[in-house]
Amino acid sequence: MRLYKYQGAGNDFLIADNRSGAISLDTDEISRLCDRHYGIGADGLMLLEKSIRHDFRMVYFNSDGSGGMMCGNGGRCIVAFAADMGISHFDFEAADGFHTAEILDNKGNGKTVRLKMKNVTDIKQENGNSWFIDTGTRHTVRFVAGLDSLDVAGKGREIRYREEYAPVGVNVNFAEIMSAERLLRVRTYEKGVEAETFACGTGITASAVAAYLRSPGMWEKSGNGHVRIPVSALRDSLAVDFTPEEDGSFRDVWLTGGAVRVAVIETY
Repeated sequence: MRLYKYQGAGNDFLIADNRSGAISLDTDEISRLCDRHYGIGADGLMLLEKSIRHDFRMVYFNSDGSGGMMCGNGGRCIVAFAADMGISHFDFEAADGFHTAEILDNKGNGKTVRLKMKNVTDIKQENGNSWFIDTGTRHTVRFVAGLDSLDVAGKGREIRYREEYAPVGVNVNFAEIMSAERLLRVRTYEKGVEAETFACGTGITASAVAAYLRSPGMWEKSGNGHVRIPVSALRDSLAVDFTPEEDGSFRDVWLTGGAVRVAVIETY
């Protein structure tokens, strides 16, 4: 089996072309391949498969082998992979429904991918500093001061397993609005990986929505009401665009950032 390793803002994935349907991996095999010490190492694994209605289907698994959710950075990476496999149009299906994407530039092994996310309608303010938001994956967003010194792994693990999020748990995002720069900084603890990751696309999207709800007047807005929020992850920069609606939902949601091919691996 040939696996391709890609990273999007440091979120790294193993991807295989399964349009033939020949690849079948169980939970233990996925976990072994994603193990950073006894396997290749990745935050998740994806299969690019045939779709009856669209250009392809994205099948995503966390590094522990669990699946059934959307991954925003994974979505951008599988679009870059699809382009490298000769696919030229990027309408695809994922666990949370239909997505489309475009490649804004292509430099060597790296591409800038703009991915359309699902409309955000499931939003609940938990308190003055915290929101629960479903962006294809369940997230809680907590605004903090002093993000650099925060114990993201320890605090995130404690929140992820709280009773109010049982039985499936929740991804935990800690966000800090940098008012002078008009910038949102985000760090994420991901369930399924059970650690802090370098970035989380659905978490960054959820955090941008929460940042708008918390400080709507801070962010750049176009004449048609479309909002753009620049986001800084641990090492890389991304952007989230959306249109806030009067009913409290967010539509025309896009996540933009880099996706880079890291390696090609033959497994046996």
